[in-house]
Amino acid sequence: MEKLLTFADRLTSIQQRISSVALRAGKKFEEILLIGASKKTSPETLREAVQGGLLVFGENRVQEGRVKIPALPSSCQWHFIGGLQSNKAREAVQLFSWIHSVDRLELLEEIEKRAAQAGKTIKVLIEINVAGEASKQGAGLDEAESLVLAANACRSVEVHGLMTVAPFYEDLEEVRPHLRRLRQLRDELEKNTGLILPELSMGMSHDFETAIEEGSTMVRIGTLLFGERKK
Repeated sequence: MEKLLTFADRLTSIQQRISSVALRAGKKFEEILLIGASKKTSPETLREAVQGGLLVFGENRVQEGRVKIPALPSSCQWHFIGGLQSNKAREAVQLFSWIHSVDRLELLEEIEKRAAQAGKTIKVLIEINVAGEASKQGAGLDEAESLVLAANACRSVEVHGLMTVAPFYEDLEEVRPHLRRLRQLRDELEKNTGLILPELSMGMSHDFETAIEEGSTMVRIGTLLFGERKK
């Protein structure tokens, strides 16, 4: 009978894959942050994940974070990785330490306002729609510099880099140019603005190894850790 994998088994397997690809890319394992993309995952499952050694989670919906974050140890780090409506910014600021999905000036200004009111500094990434897909959110490539500069001018927001959700292709070599484009954009922004933007949040269960090869520093893994989500 085939052994049933525990969460710790799955986590170890992913960590080993990250370590291997990081080595090939001339990086260290510690330079890649593994974020457990935990949408539609119960607090009970996440407590098992914590016991297995995972402490960093990413949520797509504020209302799910509202339930899960108080139910888990305070040692956990929470990233907001989904689309954020401006009217949810106040609660997102209260719940999360990172927001990956800043894609428009209106949202940035609301996060800055709410963070200042809360006496809190929020770390953000600017989300870029690298492929210009109509079905996905994210700022255009030509909007990136103005958003980065606006975020850098904020007092209660720290801009740390860029994020994208690359198009899905079975052939990872078709995904690679889109991941590479985000890294190239980051490099261009650093040159043009003089800012340091160390973080690239790109890569999920299907393409995280390719993303690391192309410069990702944060990978958002859901299915490989938690299994298929209920529709």
